[in-house]
Amino acid sequence: MTHYDLVVLGTGSGNTIVNRTFADWSCAIIERRTFGGTCINRGCIPSKMFAHPATVLDEAAEGGRLGVRTTANGADWPAVRDRVFGRIDPDVEDAAAFREGQDHVTVYAGEARFTAPRTLSVQLESGETVEVSGDQVVIAAGSRPVVPPIEGLDTLRAPATAPPMRPDDPGAADWYTSDEVMRIPELPRRLAVLGGGYVGVELAHVFAAYGSQVTQVDVADTLISNQDAEVATMFTRFAREQWDVRTGTSLERVEKTDSGVVLHLSGDQAGSGTVEVDALLLAVGRKPNGDRLDVEKAGVEVDDDGIVVVDELQRTSAEGVWALGDVSSHTPLKHSANHDARVVKHNLHHVDDPAQMVAADHEHVPSAVFSHPQVASVGLTEEQAREQGIDLAVGRHTYAEIAYGWAMEDDHLGPNGDNTDAQGADLEHFVKLLGDRATGRLVGAHLIGPQASVLIQPLIMAISQGVEIGGLARSMYWIHPALTEVVENALLKLEADLDR
Repeated sequence: MTHYDLVVLGTGSGNTIVNRTFADWSCAIIERRTFGGTCINRGCIPSKMFAHPATVLDEAAEGGRLGVRTTANGADWPAVRDRVFGRIDPDVEDAAAFREGQDHVTVYAGEARFTAPRTLSVQLESGETVEVSGDQVVIAAGSRPVVPPIEGLDTLRAPATAPPMRPDDPGAADWYTSDEVMRIPELPRRLAVLGGGYVGVELAHVFAAYGSQVTQVDVADTLISNQDAEVATMFTRFAREQWDVRTGTSLERVEKTDSGVVLHLSGDQAGSGTVEVDALLLAVGRKPNGDRLDVEKAGVEVDDDGIVVVDELQRTSAEGVWALGDVSSHTPLKHSANHDARVVKHNLHHVDDPAQMVAADHEHVPSAVFSHPQVASVGLTEEQAREQGIDLAVGRHTYAEIAYGWAMEDDHLGPNGDNTDAQGADLEHFVKLLGDRATGRLVGAHLIGPQASVLIQPLIMAISQGVEIGGLARSMYWIHPALTEVVENALLKLEADLDR
């Protein structure tokens, strides 16, 4: 058995812990898949590199409302895919080589399981098994896509994952998860997306813009149903203008035919029936990887959802064992994992002086959805705030009401040249802010529209710092006529409502 000062399980955010301040520590880093973890290899980074060209295509298709002669003719899938991973893969290889070249770090490519407190058995790619232990152990093993028990799924061609550590080329298959779908050989002509969360709507946007005929199926009444209800409803309307959306619908079974895969759906009248596609993308959520580590043998507690339980310092129930990121978080987002890693990194240097440790702050974790349109949020939804009995003030402003909204013709978003969808319902991009009358502070911010992920940043600061809304909008300059004026005006409206 080899003993280390520090053992880290996972090379996503966990890899960032071992910086120059650990130069005098003996460290082991263990990775069961591709070095770098989910985000850079098969998650947030490549998905956004696919999403940006999709947005370019969408904007080109909408040029007519600006008087611009533009057309969108789909995408060259192999060219986009090879460009994306032609940038990512060498970067990952360089990062792995850097770690392997450090004298105080040993990298193990294999699957680890606890055998005792702070002791692990690692099954290496070579087939050899080694034993390692550490004074401190960090569990940063991430999560994986859920593959639901669908009748008939086992009769379809599953995505190839050989070699098991790096599914670079999943080959032709009948179904995929987000782990494999961005590396598929060619664009499917017809694609079904099961699930309406952020992964599902981002990838539905990508494939629809690139030229696939997309059908999205979700059991909820709206897509991205964890968002503020008004935002989720509006987003679902926009999505219906771009691809076939079946909400309130369940996938009962699938079957292989000579011409594709048939999905048998049940739900409301519009969503039920059968749909034939060439491939099925499963995007129904993610599962923390703690169940693959035998954490109970280390004395590490998990909750009913399989999430490793940590305290505010990111310590588990076992002495000397820490956890961070998706494996221990109820907000499984990369920026949340990075925050956790910074906390663990600091606290590892103060194990003998807990008074110097810092606590993680998960109170106001923002999120963004990179679809068309973008969605961003932080804090409570209106529904959550009212359930908590907060006396709410609301400030709401549309993009169409600001000068840059005029430049974008944001009051002509519908298919008929107005601001309504095919059913006559409103189509709007907007900022919605929620304030607490008792405190005068922001408790929620929800945006839907172009660059929502950027526009929300000052609102994240305001809610995180507990800034009072009164006078906030007038405490700074707002560039005119920039898109940020939609935030300025929403703040002014919120302030006015708070003053009533």
